[in-house]
Amino acid sequence: MQKLNSTGGHGTALGRDAELQLRLADGGGAGEGKNGAGRNFLAPSEKQSSFCTKRKMLVGLDVICLLVASIPFLACELRAVTPYKRGFFCGDSSITYPFVETEAISDDVLIAGGAVITGLAIVLGECYRVRFRGVHSRAFVGNRYVSCLYKELGSFTFGGFVGQSLTNMAKLSVGRLRPHFLSVCNITYASINCSLGSYVSEVACRQPKLKLVEEARKSFFSGHASFAMYSMLYLAFYLQARLSWRGARLLRPLIQFLLVMIAIYTGLTRISDYRHHPTDVLAGFIQGGLMAYWVAFYISPMFKPRARQDLSPTSTSLESPLSSQQTVC
Repeated sequence: MQKLNSTGGHGTALGRDAELQLRLADGGGAGEGKNGAGRNFLAPSEKQSSFCTKRKMLVGLDVICLLVASIPFLACELRAVTPYKRGFFCGDSSITYPFVETEAISDDVLIAGGAVITGLAIVLGECYRVRFRGVHSRAFVGNRYVSCLYKELGSFTFGGFVGQSLTNMAKLSVGRLRPHFLSVCNITYASINCSLGSYVSEVACRQPKLKLVEEARKSFFSGHASFAMYSMLYLAFYLQARLSWRGARLLRPLIQFLLVMIAIYTGLTRISDYRHHPTDVLAGFIQGGLMAYWVAFYISPMFKPRARQDLSPTSTSLESPLSSQQTVC
């Protein structure tokens, strides 16, 4: 009898537990229905959609910032703003150099050497990292190649526009005369009949091409020196962050030296071509170097600390030319 009673009591307890669980389930379902259980069930997809929308808005904001940063550069290139008409002292020998039509490094060569080479190196480096180093991305874009290239090339492009905008703003606002100003203006000190040491505020140039006269008033500071130093030094920083081939310790420093030497040579040719004064080139070097440092260390993600995706001892190869520590783009 005791066994039967205990068995019956146990069955009753199980029945009560099952009924209680059923009621709790029904009540929880009802409560969740009232409080929006459907919304909780769809919360992950809705959160993901909201996350993607915010990221797309941030990408649009990046594009707007890039356009705003390029306004001074485009205003100067499209000649929407004329440079300041600065005068000169009669007898100043620094603006009496001849006008040389050919340039050692033209604008096309500068763009090809600066933007194309640096951009191509970044593209190859990022594609290699994604393909062979297992780089992953936390961006909303599913394609890792697009995500990494967007961050690196976007940072480089933004810095380039900011640097050239600052350069053109200085050219337009200062209006310093180039070393070949008198030659371009087609005048001499004797032809304008000025007294030695007197300041000539205005002069009527005999040059029919107004474009050449305006360009002759844009000496400070050198855009070639600024962009060459920015692009080459930025590429040197990129190699410092990405290239870590331990098999050749002097390869990376040699490449970096050659890049900086190319930038310095570009600036020196502007002096030999009588396009800029030495102080213009020096100011361009300083501005381009500071811009490259600012973008590389404070805008681009290449020097930001990241956690390794794989911390196993075999994850680092001595034969790999790219750093395995940079596993997130």
